[in-house]
Order: sequence, then structure tokens, then C-alpha cells
Amino acid sequence: MYFHADLAARAAANKPVRVALIGAGKFGSMFLSQVPTTPGLTIAVIADLRPDAARAACRTVGWSEERIAATRFVDDAVAAIGADDVDVVIEATGHPPAGVKHARAAFKAGKHIVMVNVEADVLAGPLLAIEAKSAGVVYSMAYGDQPALTCELVEWARSCGFEVVAAGKGTKYLPIYHASTPDTVWDHYGLTAEQAKAAGMNSKMFNSFLDGTKSALEMAAIANACELSPPTDGLAFPPCGMDDLAHVLRPKPEGGQLELKGQVEVVSSMERDGRPVAKDLRWGVYVVIEAPNDYAAQCFRQYGMNTDKSGRYSAMFKPFHLIGLELNISVLSAGLIGKPTGATTGFRGDVIATAKRDLAVGEVLDGEGGATVWGKLLPAARSLEMGGLPIGLAHGVKLKHPIQAGRSVTWRDVEFDAKDATVKVRLEMEQRFRKEFQAAAE
Repeated sequence: MYFHADLAARAAANKPVRVALIGAGKFGSMFLSQVPTTPGLTIAVIADLRPDAARAACRTVGWSEERIAATRFVDDAVAAIGADDVDVVIEATGHPPAGVKHARAAFKAGKHIVMVNVEADVLAGPLLAIEAKSAGVVYSMAYGDQPALTCELVEWARSCGFEVVAAGKGTKYLPIYHASTPDTVWDHYGLTAEQAKAAGMNSKMFNSFLDGTKSALEMAAIANACELSPPTDGLAFPPCGMDDLAHVLRPKPEGGQLELKGQVEVVSSMERDGRPVAKDLRWGVYVVIEAPNDYAAQCFRQYGMNTDKSGRYSAMFKPFHLIGLELNISVLSAGLIGKPTGATTGFRGDVIATAKRDLAVGEVLDGEGGATVWGKLLPAARSLEMGGLPIGLAHGVKLKHPIQAGRSVTWRDVEFDAKDATVKVRLEMEQRFRKEFQAAAE
């Protein structure tokens, strides 16, 4: 990723990489803050449901009035995607149906797209990736977000000849968090509702980080991009610090807690009794690797790698991520060399709506980060076999059957509109991969 010289050449030739940003929220704002100091990169258009709020976001991150005046602000994302002066689209809405719609609009317009919207990627990414390839465009994860950073570590490990034993990220986790709601979430963050509101913090969004949904989505995205397996019955969230990754995340037969070799997993920054983990990885990402031979294992020791007792397992990690401040890397990788910073290659992991409490007939699900369901990571084949309802479509649908706390919701349990565009895309994807799984089993 040596882009700076190419950017300088683009700037000198007055041929910048031209971007359409869809959604000027927190992630988008962080990206916008880097634009004035990145020669050779320009924002042609910003699409947001509230264009005036997008302008205000630009002022907040330090844009000059001249730069704001030179940028188009619109509320029609599809029109922005199709504009002639756009090379790369950034989808940062966080809304699954919008993400699917915008991705397909980008393919139709022949534009590369960086999907900050991991919710949309997990909902329909395996199909969207196929469509992107047919359209000859890049469909990419967003560098700076944890899935793309994890993919980078996996790529490094495999390119160096190491077997990837486990990969993932850290987070704050306790089992009780699965039942957290927008009304209780601030208790777990040590804030009052008034303090959170004054800071502009969205309770559903922060609750999705806490209740396990966001972790499940990000691990599904990594599994789908890196040919890694989800655990068979959801993430275990073992407490683990940076120095203990190779010890904890090795296979169970060898004394670790890993169900499968070649698996995604999230490590907790908290012990189960609430004590903090030493040298936690709450904001970071990791990959656990295995030495392919005795000589490589000896090198691990000689060069101070953090290994397990056997010396054969080690780990590399990045202790932080800067989300939108690092997004340039994805935009430039797509716009300059036509490559993604991580991309879905198959359907291996899925995230299914799971009841937070006993739910009654007639209740309406409120989706990611809400009070009714959280998202549980499952192997895609198991999800399709059970007919699991993806968390990305578990919003605004009414229950036809009662659901016990902890049970996954299925398509059969809800009333849904089969003519809805996003539902049709998802069902099309399920049908395609169901056939592939059946053929593989035969």
C-alpha cells in the first residue's frame, strides 16, 4: 500500500481520485477530516438524507467554506453514485437495505464501492461480491474498521507461509450484555441517559456494540472474506489479553479454548467476574499463527514473539483502530490499483436474530441494537438449514409465533413482505448458496 507517490502524481496532473460519500455520520465525518490534508483525493459529492447536516459535519471537522462551496450536497444517493465525476463510492449509512441498494447502483454505474456498511455486507455481501465481479468493479471492506484490518493480518500471515489458527478482534463483553436494551445500555458504559444525549450518542448503535451483534457481524464478514470458520454455536468471547492470544486461542486438544482451527473469535477485555483483563485488546485486532516447522518455531523464540508453551503458536496484533481516519487506504486501493482491502469471497458466516427475552405473538422486532433481539453468529450452512432470520431484516416485522429468550428467530416466525427489494435479494442469495451447500454435501 504505497500510495503517496501516486497521489502526488495525481495531484500534479490535476487528476484526483474522485469520491462520492453516502452518509456523513461519525465514520463519514472522520474520513472527511482527512480529505484537506490528502493531495490527489477529492470529494465530488456528499449524499445524506439531511444535506444541511452534512454541511455542518464538514464545518465540524475543519473544512473551509471554500471547500464546502466547491462540493455538491444532495439527498439522492443513487444520483450521486451515477455522477460522471465519481470514481469511488463510500457507503457509510449503516442501513442494510440502503447499503444493498447503493451497492447495486454502483455496480450498474461501473463504480468501485467501499462498504463501511458491514450490516449490508453480511446480509447480502456474498451475492453482491459476485455481482461486483461481473460488473468489473471493486467491492471492498473499509480499512480502519476492524474487519478489514483483521483481513490485512490474515493476508500477511498466509503470504508469509503461516497457517492461520484464529483471527478476530477484542471487545468489552459479559454474558449479561446480550440482554442489554437501549434503555439499559448507558448503565454498562457508566453514563447517564442525559450525558449520552448531550454527547449525541445513539443508544441503539452503542447497544449493538455491547450486546454482541456488532461483533457477530464483523466476525461473519471476516469469515466470509478470509475462508475462516465461525464457531458452531456462536462466539465464545474468551477473556484474553495481548500476551495470552497464542495460549488461549489454540485448539482445545492442545490446551486452548478454540473449537476449530482456522476460526474467527472475539476476545473479551473483561474477566467473567467483571475484572479487567491485563493488556486487553478491546480496540484492536489479532491473528494467531502456527509455525510450519521447527526452524520457524525457533525463530519465534529468537525474535521475542509471544508464544504458547509449545513455542509453535504465536500472534500478531494491532492494539487500536482509527475507523474513518484510515479509510483513505480503501479508497486509494480501489481507485489507484483496483484492489479491495478485504472482500467477501463466499458465504461462511451469518448473523441471526436471537430473542433477548421471551417474545409474544404480535410483537414487532426492533432490529440491531434494539430491545427485542441480538445478532448471533452461526455457520451459514446451519443458518440456511434452520431458516434463520438475518439480523439485518429483523426490524419492523411482526411475530407469528412466541419466541423463548435465547432462541433464534426464523423466517417462519415472522410476517414479511416477499416483494420487498432487500428481502428478494437476501432470498435469492439464500437459494443460490443452499444449492451450493447441497451439492458440496453430495
